[in-house]
Amino acid sequence: MTGQQTMRPGAIEVSPLFATPVARLLLPDAASINAQLREAIVAREKSHPSSQHSNLGGYQSTWDMEQWGGPGVARVLTQVRSIANRLTSDRQGKPANVEWKMNCWANINRAGNGNEFHAHPGSFWSGTYYVDDGGIAADPSLGGELEFLDPRGVGPAMYAPNLALAVPGGRAIGASEVIPPLAGVLVLFPAWIYHQVRPYRGSATRISIAFNLSL
Repeated sequence: MTGQQTMRPGAIEVSPLFATPVARLLLPDAASINAQLREAIVAREKSHPSSQHSNLGGYQSTWDMEQWGGPGVARVLTQVRSIANRLTSDRQGKPANVEWKMNCWANINRAGNGNEFHAHPGSFWSGTYYVDDGGIAADPSLGGELEFLDPRGVGPAMYAPNLALAVPGGRAIGASEVIPPLAGVLVLFPAWIYHQVRPYRGSATRISIAFNLSL
């Protein structure tokens, strides 16, 4: 935040306090990575029953995908660790270079499947990687978006829902933000922010992997 000694009389300074970082990256060689992941995930669904956590229908694997996901998941998680270290510092702003402990799992959503709102206690970062967007990138009406709740609470909607703050991000205060899936894109976000996957309304298969990073 700008110190008072630099302020100019009559000039309004707006500071974007409490920003929440959400990082996205389209991976190089996503097509070959996704082919490897699809093969491993489809085989896992056939050989192991689904877990039940936040998923509303669909298939969710056990959280040890790093052990059985093959070279595809290894390539994704290498990128995840790199991004997490670039976006993590100590309290003095110096690079932290954390040796992250990770768990990872696969998700398959078909028509009507989604995930309810949840967070990931005991983790620092969480994220997802899209193996197959199920056609949502071409047709957004199919749903299946990743949705984040505003961690600041109800905001202006509590008193004047027709008003917003005229600053970057101000229109979303008290509401939510969504990220549509796109095959090959990795999303990383703080593990404490509440998020869900909206129901998928397509006739294909929406495949993703999810992961947590802890200390």
